[in-house]
Amino acid sequence: MALTRLTLRDFRNHAATRLDGMARFNVLVGENGAGKTNVLEALSLLAPGRGLRRAQPAEMAARHGDGSFAVAAEMEEGELVLGTHTQPAAPGRRLVKVNGAQAPAARLAEWLSLTWLTPAMDRLFAESAGNRRRFLDRLVLARLPGHAQTSARYENGLRERNRLLADDREPDPAWLDALETQLAQTGAAIVAARADLVADLGAVLETVPEQPFARPSLAYASETPADEEALRSALRQGRRRDRAAGRTLIGPHRDDLAVRLATKDAPAADCSTGEQKAMLIAIVLAHAELTAGPRPRLLLLDEIAAHLDPLRRAALYERLAASGAQVWMTGTEAAPFAEIAGEAAMWHVHDGAAVRD
Repeated sequence: MALTRLTLRDFRNHAATRLDGMARFNVLVGENGAGKTNVLEALSLLAPGRGLRRAQPAEMAARHGDGSFAVAAEMEEGELVLGTHTQPAAPGRRLVKVNGAQAPAARLAEWLSLTWLTPAMDRLFAESAGNRRRFLDRLVLARLPGHAQTSARYENGLRERNRLLADDREPDPAWLDALETQLAQTGAAIVAARADLVADLGAVLETVPEQPFARPSLAYASETPADEEALRSALRQGRRRDRAAGRTLIGPHRDDLAVRLATKDAPAADCSTGEQKAMLIAIVLAHAELTAGPRPRLLLLDEIAAHLDPLRRAALYERLAASGAQVWMTGTEAAPFAEIAGEAAMWHVHDGAAVRD
């Protein structure tokens, strides 16, 4: 079991909400705007990053409160407590605690593996490459806890290099050397982790039938050298070009996840919205098979069942049950979850309050 208790204080429209007695399946039912997705967002903050809405901390605090919020989750009956909160004096800074002791946000990945799927992601394959990179990195992070720290070091080095390149003054070559060494070390690790995951996902997807979920084929679209020394050399040789552009033009921040519908050999972006959603579900389910390990796993699935026919819902629940993850789902009514009602914990959410069924 992953979580046994979740407590929210002044988070979005939840003034004081506590959920106890989690099961393998956990279902939040309520009208639109009741606060169901807010619970999933709170759970998503138990991983490094900005959560499933990518909101700023100040946006998550309840309007009626003092500008702060708190989220706490207990695992194994309180043996481990993960928490995140803000303070009134610094509403823009999110703090993390593990068993009451302050910790870097990257450490959250050491304790929990989180993946989510929301309606806002339905057009992921037709949107910018940046969104797909974030999606891919989230999948890597759920598998490799150290990916958060590696990515943070890369982003810090990239910002500093870009700042130097855009300056009117000629950059210090020695400082560029140091930054490019950092970018090469972390960038090569990011490329390798992403490429390995895409290859492993592809291997799983090849074993699943084409129905009831559309089967995608995946490729890691990258021009970044996977070798650390080769990447460092490419960065050094590209200084003049990058200085003219005012930014770094090579590295994992320029890569993409290429997805095609296997049965049609068509780019995912050219497929129907329904086919794109089905491929996204297929990827998340394949990923759930890859991430089995010592860390508890959470799957957050927002409004996933309502738009699936009974055959696909049954297949979804079967795959989710086999994944071994603790699953959190939302819906506007209980009927789509009737098939798992006997093994699910269900809460009715209304105006920021959650009542156990």
